[in-house]
Amino acid sequence: MKRYRILLFVLLFGCLLFLAACEGEKEKNTSSQTRVVVIGSEIEGIYLARAAMDEGLSVIILDPREQPGGQLIQGQMQFLDEPMDDRNHTLLQGRVKDLFTRYKKGEIRKANEFEQYFNSLINGIPMESGITITGIEKVKDMNTSAQRINSITYRTADGLEKTLSADYWVENTDFTALAGGLGLEPLPGIETVFGGAKDYMAASMMMKFRNVNWDKFQKETSRLSKKEIEDKYGSTSTVTDKFTWGFGKTGASFTPSNKEVFLRGLNTINQRDGEVLINALLLFNVDPSNKGSIQGAMELGKSETKRILPHLRQELPGWENAEINGYPNYLYIRDYKRYSTEYVLQASDIMSGKMFWDNVSVAGYPIDLQGTASHTWGQHSGDPDKYGMPLRSFIPKDYSNVILAGKNVGASAVAYGSARIQANTSLAAEVIGILLGRLKGEQDLTKITKEDMNDIHAYAKKKYSITLSDVKAVNKIKDLSEDQIKELNIGKLTLP
Repeated sequence: MKRYRILLFVLLFGCLLFLAACEGEKEKNTSSQTRVVVIGSEIEGIYLARAAMDEGLSVIILDPREQPGGQLIQGQMQFLDEPMDDRNHTLLQGRVKDLFTRYKKGEIRKANEFEQYFNSLINGIPMESGITITGIEKVKDMNTSAQRINSITYRTADGLEKTLSADYWVENTDFTALAGGLGLEPLPGIETVFGGAKDYMAASMMMKFRNVNWDKFQKETSRLSKKEIEDKYGSTSTVTDKFTWGFGKTGASFTPSNKEVFLRGLNTINQRDGEVLINALLLFNVDPSNKGSIQGAMELGKSETKRILPHLRQELPGWENAEINGYPNYLYIRDYKRYSTEYVLQASDIMSGKMFWDNVSVAGYPIDLQGTASHTWGQHSGDPDKYGMPLRSFIPKDYSNVILAGKNVGASAVAYGSARIQANTSLAAEVIGILLGRLKGEQDLTKITKEDMNDIHAYAKKKYSITLSDVKAVNKIKDLSEDQIKELNIGKLTLP
């Protein structure tokens, strides 16, 4: 009898284990049904992920880089450009506005403070770093000509193979880790403006210094007359208690070690306590998809920073005792491969202040084309008032569930000079995250109507105080001829 009781106990225990395993597998399968997968951890896509999760969607971030944060955190590109309109009113809205507010107050200036901010955004969002995409399963939409991504297979940093399905996919890297495998039509690059072979705007290495006497720097520069400043440092050179801009002659008077590097004007931020950060060191011909290219550019940037230090000590008051304050872990990549979208922004859209029925951002910033190895100083093509950025410029052509975040925006080489600015595309990404939350996987992005967008605009305004419709802008090209507008769009006409 005792033997039967033991056998019965074993059978019951086995049944319980089996049922628990089944329930566990059920939970596992349920949790794997992800609504949004963000590939890469650049800040713009993080705003999208945060908004989508806050709107009730499940979100996962898969990052091909070994460390998260991209340009802002690893590249420490922490000289933030604020979009302003013609009346000098800020165009910041949404979460990125809070970042700028704290930045301008001096609360967020140092690298660790930016990291704390970034971590607050990704809090609670699952993230895997160091992944490699090994396969993309695409399916054809039976009702349209568009394609969808059904799932991706990727290899983890530990070498495991995983497959993940989702409703929406977001390209959020600086080297098109996802979009590069979709067979999309590439957009022409900066060679359309400067000529030559396929090319991209320069990358940068941020230069970090300490023991700078900022008060002396500001006071001695402020004592100079406008002509003296122009003669010594270059036109528009300015030092405030927080920032500098201009100083083109300071850059021009430095002799680079080779043709792969160049010192332009100094965009400098006072990080407090004698620490400063400069965005000025350009590195040419960097391929962000190639680890060897990145490593070579990093080493060149470090050696060039060492050469630049004595130049700044000699040229700038208050910099006599400056020292190098370490180096970032990565580069600031401005420009790389981009692909055709449902609508490709043009310079004429930007300069005319065009607004769109599917606005996801109201943007601004000069059309600033940074240099290349053959055109080191780049080109300034015009100053818009403000303009809209449509959802369609973030949807790759012929794909119904893919979003291009941040610097992957669909814009011509000229329009990209303004559209690329982080604050512009951060707002767009957040609004798209809100939109995805409202759709809940039930609608293709290519089928969104004006009525749908009217609802999204109203919701964004009511809940998030984001205004995207009924915005008026100054048309700065209303007197140009059709031929002149064509010249503007290919960078052959620059406006004052």
